[in-house]
Amino acid sequence: MGGVASTVAARFAFFPPTPPSYGVEPPPSPAAAAADSEVVELSGVPVARGRGVEARRLPTKRGTEVVAMYVRQPGARLTLLYSHGNAADLGQMYELFVELSTHLNVNLMGYDYSGYGQSSGKPSEQNTYADIEAVYRCLIETYGASEENIILYGQSVGSGPTLDLASQLSHLRAVVLHSPISSGLRVMYPVKHTYWFDIYKNIDKIPLVKCPVLVIHLMRLLTVLMGGHCGSYLK
Repeated sequence: MGGVASTVAARFAFFPPTPPSYGVEPPPSPAAAAADSEVVELSGVPVARGRGVEARRLPTKRGTEVVAMYVRQPGARLTLLYSHGNAADLGQMYELFVELSTHLNVNLMGYDYSGYGQSSGKPSEQNTYADIEAVYRCLIETYGASEENIILYGQSVGSGPTLDLASQLSHLRAVVLHSPISSGLRVMYPVKHTYWFDIYKNIDKIPLVKCPVLVIHLMRLLTVLMGGHCGSYLK
């Protein structure tokens, strides 16, 4: 029973776009490729036009390689590490990431989970934990970000890796949860207890987060914008 429920929950959780909405190519300059083997070019996305966008392939401790894009905002102190939702990849999120970086005046790092976009491997709960860890390590080691100036942003299924990482770090600037899930099983069934076979046990991890947390939800936003007329949908 437990194994079946866990499998169902995992299958519900992951919907990578098929085919991917973008491609990955080596840098046009052989010198650049030789200088930094992780750097790649994204194809099928709007031309960056000098907007400070850099893409990388990052190895994870579980043997996969995830594709990440870093949007540099000159003069920005804060960095947003964005874990996107289901049925999306970097090609679809590209313009949003660039616009968010500009309007919020932050550096932004977005990435595709294992099995999403041009990242290798297959999507799984444990892989996503390794994915965000590799991206976070890149922010610290390659881009010189500090934990105190990093904001983790997790949307939908992205709330899982976001909260897992946040529960292990003590000095993050903040965490933003956008339409988060309580757990994988709770998305499908109204269970009130945490079972060992569940995935993304966010409801148990959030008390471990030591920084400020903002939870936002589309329906709650609509409620504010419409003067409370959506209240019946939020019960």
